[in-house]
Amino acid sequence: VQLVESGGGLVQPGGSLRLSCAASGFTFSRSAMSWFRQAPGKERELVATVTSGGVGTYYVDSVKGRFTISRDNTKNTVYLQMNSLKSEDTAVYYCNLQRGQPLVAYWGQGTQVTVSS
Repeated sequence: VQLVESGGGLVQPGGSLRLSCAASGFTFSRSAMSWFRQAPGKERELVATVTSGGVGTYYVDSVKGRFTISRDNTKNTVYLQMNSLKSEDTAVYYCNLQRGQPLVAYWGQGTQVTVSS
């Protein structure tokens, strides 16, 4: 399994970024995918999840209405569109796959998102 994130950077409050995660080494179209984030001094938290077909989604309350998770199963890629960014969104964002019995979590290397004026 390989997960490679991209798209992070420095953005002003109120701005937008689109993160991408290119996946390989497993059957992407049959797997739910998630984005997590970890801010300095805080635990890693689940931000959003999308089902294998892309129809079902979940968002943590703090990003509802601002972030959108989506996927392109023809490109084995999951996205996180982040709008109206706030300073509290500053974190390293990680792509995540969980599968198997027992459940095993796979992580990308992370991409830094910094929201600052």
